[in-house]
Amino acid sequence: MLRYTLMRLGVFAGCLVVVWGAVYSGIFPRGFGASNFFWVVLLALVLSAPISWVVLRRERERASVRIVDRVDRMKANLEANRSQEDDETDNAPTPSRASS
Repeated sequence: MLRYTLMRLGVFAGCLVVVWGAVYSGIFPRGFGASNFFWVVLLALVLSAPISWVVLRRERERASVRIVDRVDRMKANLEANRSQEDDETDNAPTPSRASS
């Protein structure tokens, strides 16, 4: 999962550099006043999302398989613990009540 996140950040950083160059060279319009930085970041986000969706498809599928495996292991461990607790409570001696 960390690998996918780092690759996604790399795609965003590459898009940020490209958009920054395109805005300052006049290919894309500049933002108004101090909003130029936010404009560049917004354009980079809009461009990086579909690029990473296509380019990182295999890595995303690998990460999802690992997550599903981890969840399945956790469910199996939880079920094993639950059944172990049930066995212990079924086999526990019941306290005897003294009659008065």
